[in-house]
Amino acid sequence: MREIWIRAVRCRDIPLREGRAVKVGHREIAIFNLGDRFAAVENRCPHKGGPLADGIVSGDAVVCPLHAWKLSLDTGMGLVGVSAASCVQTFRTRVEQGIILVELDTSPEKADAGCESLSMICVEQGGAAEANESSASVS
Repeated sequence: MREIWIRAVRCRDIPLREGRAVKVGHREIAIFNLGDRFAAVENRCPHKGGPLADGIVSGDAVVCPLHAWKLSLDTGMGLVGVSAASCVQTFRTRVEQGIILVELDTSPEKADAGCESLSMICVEQGGAAEANESSASVS
């Protein structure tokens, strides 16, 4: 497994309880300022691809701005209703000298796993059987 830390954005560029989208290679990641820490998830809601960085932060979750799907910023799992059978990829973060760094796994098996590995996480953590279908459109 090969993991690297990428410098993403300055802490001061993300206001408290808000998110910002950053492009890291071919990925777009949403980074959120939760006050005591920063959280990062892929910036694409599994429902209709809504930009999660533009969503409303509610506790340790984000509410998609398009159709109000609520996703955990800690686990990536959907939290209520139909969103409970879905998930988004999460990324570890750390702060160094006022810069937020995001950890990426660059190993080939992780890069190619895509939504298959995300679907497995949903099913293993109690998601509905439809998790594979609802995650299939995530790229």
